Amino acid sequence: MAETDLDVVIRGIGKTQHKALMAEAKKRQARLAGLAAKAKTKESKARLKQTAKDMMLHANAAARRLQIGCENAADSYARAMRNALEELKAAEAKVAAAAKSKAEAKKAAKNKG
Repeated sequence: MAETDLDVVIRGIGKTQHKALMAEAKKRQARLAGLAAKAKTKESKARLKQTAKDMMLHANAAARRLQIGCENAADSYARAMRNALEELKAAEAKVAAAAKSKAEAKKAAKNKG
């Protein structure tokens, strides 16, 4: 687990939260549908059915936004880590080139003198 990238963990957390939110929304929809079935008037039955429908619509939208946000965060993290790795490699190459040129200059000075 030490070598696991955090972007995978971020995506997993997003999926877990999405599942939890949708499970709770389905429970509430079932509860509202049950209340609608028991309703005594036509208007209250229609109102409860519409409330259940709207609630699921809003829950789906919220879950989608949550998952998109987690995916964006994971992508951003992965991109930042790639950029940091590239900068590290460039810095190492620069140090190696400087050491090589210093050694060549020292060798040239030794051969000259």
